Amino acid sequence: MGISPTELSEQDISTDPVVVKQEIAGRSPMQIALGRLKSDKIAVACALVVVLFFLIAVFAPLLSDLFGVELRAGTSEDTDQFNFPVIGPPDHGFTWEAPLGLEPGTGNDLLAEWFYGARTSLTVATVSTVAATLIGVTVGLLAGFSRGWFDRAINFVIDVFLSLPFLIVALAIAPILVSRFGNQPATLQAWQFISLLMVLSFFGWMLLARLVRGEVLSLREREFVQAARVIGVPTRRILFKELLPNLVAPIIVSISLGLPAFVAAEAGLAYLGIGATGQPSWGQTIDKAVPFFSTYPLYLYAPIVGVFLLVMALNLLGDAVRDAFDPKTRR
Repeated sequence: MGISPTELSEQDISTDPVVVKQEIAGRSPMQIALGRLKSDKIAVACALVVVLFFLIAVFAPLLSDLFGVELRAGTSEDTDQFNFPVIGPPDHGFTWEAPLGLEPGTGNDLLAEWFYGARTSLTVATVSTVAATLIGVTVGLLAGFSRGWFDRAINFVIDVFLSLPFLIVALAIAPILVSRFGNQPATLQAWQFISLLMVLSFFGWMLLARLVRGEVLSLREREFVQAARVIGVPTRRILFKELLPNLVAPIIVSISLGLPAFVAAEAGLAYLGIGATGQPSWGQTIDKAVPFFSTYPLYLYAPIVGVFLLVMALNLLGDAVRDAFDPKTRR
């Protein structure tokens, strides 16, 4: 009497340990989220765009050498009597000597400024995001795990920071620094850059702190936390070994959504004349290009396209990350 193919396959599966192991193997939430991201073509494309911009920021000097452009190569011979470039756009044809043209008035190469502007924007956004994340996670853990007056005090601090107008504080810092270090240009530029990082970091942690606090409030009553407290595990270990690993998903989502916000904020503040000076920035280029828009639109379009592409890619990638880590998502 023969064995049917169905019975044979069932017998092989039941006796083959390798097949059984594959059948019962599970996946962690991180593996599930990464699998969702890999299957999302938009997320993959946006991730490639973000990686490309980070490579441009890291290798800005090498790219400038590759294209034969320099950051501060402008001379009086590069502009005419009306301070317009003598080569490249807007009045001359395309040339590899200046693919994006030269800056009116100074003759500085705009492609080199675009490369280094990407470095400034991504440096500010990355440092601010990391600092705001560290502050927000720490404050949220302490507020959610503590009880009584300490929790109320932390919530009061969060409310105070949320009530402060971000733009007015940034505008108020600029004249203070100028009045203090106005006669020391190098020191002034350093403090302006540091103040930009501090303002963005100190105004970017509150929402994450509240999110982490809410998650900790629900997790601290779970069995594994109660068991750790009963056996005498130190509070520090409970916070960073038991609770923090369960907060990876919201933290990653917050980082992915915070980066584009800080990129846009840096460009906006630089356009208003606040923040990093003495170094190329997309926002500063936009500020200088506005008066020349009618005669030299490429001067304005180049940094705007850079900000648009980077912020759009980061936003779409952040949405994909949020959906991938959402346990209710089924796609």
